[in-house]
Amino acid sequence: MKKNIAIIMGGYSSEVEISLKSGNVVYTNLSKEKYNAYRVHILKNKWVALDELANEYPIDKHDFSFQFGGKKITFDCVFNAIHGNPGEDGTILAYFNLIGLKHTSAPFYQMALTFNKRDCLSVVKQYGIKTAASFYLNKGNTINVDEIIAKVGLPCFVKPNNAGSSFGISKAKTKEDILPAIEVAFQEDSQILIESFLDGKEYTIGVFYFKGEVKVLPITEIISENDFFDYEAKYLGKSQEITPADIKPELLKKLEETAKKAYIALNMKGFSRTEYIVVNNEPFFLEMNTVPGMTTASILPQQAAAAGISLSELFDNAIEMALITEI
Repeated sequence: MKKNIAIIMGGYSSEVEISLKSGNVVYTNLSKEKYNAYRVHILKNKWVALDELANEYPIDKHDFSFQFGGKKITFDCVFNAIHGNPGEDGTILAYFNLIGLKHTSAPFYQMALTFNKRDCLSVVKQYGIKTAASFYLNKGNTINVDEIIAKVGLPCFVKPNNAGSSFGISKAKTKEDILPAIEVAFQEDSQILIESFLDGKEYTIGVFYFKGEVKVLPITEIISENDFFDYEAKYLGKSQEITPADIKPELLKKLEETAKKAYIALNMKGFSRTEYIVVNNEPFFLEMNTVPGMTTASILPQQAAAAGISLSELFDNAIEMALITEI
């Protein structure tokens, strides 16, 4: 008997459109022989399931079901394709946990932890994983630019603490750049993270549970045409993404071991894509994305293809792993 799968997409953040694209890629490539897949839009003003003609059916939040053709449709599993709030920060996953519904992501606490950049950094540091020097600010704090520069130096990166797809990130090259960059970051989040600039090559590494084991995918080197791997570089073709990256065996082993170590240390499940800067042959952990993009331009699907894993197999495995996980 086919399993009913809800592919949740949309969300409440600036990443809505990217999430909708990712969700539709999942919907298109999920096996129609094994699953009855339904697109479910989770938006600020509505939660609705869509049929093949994009007609909308309201979701009953009591049990995450909907009425279709005179029948009540319930789900066996949720495929999480929501970037940002409420999918990547764990909020909606806590709700699924309460109603006993399985999903393809890590438990809600792990999702919340990894989504909060500064909390995530504080955990991985305890496992000997290197990170950049950092400075934290909350909205309303007194801002001392000289103190910030003394801690992280120039240039530095100013980031929203809880946001994805590089929304709100600026590279401050001078003292005068810092306050405007802070204002931009505060438009996305009430907490911000300011990090020292790491001068090295950037790599991104996909790690996930594949057939019951932690699998590290072929590594991608990021060469951005812009100052850093920003929104344009990620989604508008302003970067080269070399998969698999041309890496010497010693560094390759170190990157793979570090990526796997971080995934296990954070008690992750499901997909992840983590970014590293390599300085003097040492990987520095930047951040972990726990709902990586699944669009045709996204990196993790490229890495899976390099490993000989099709999109259909990638998504099917995520559901199979979720179905055998205890809530």
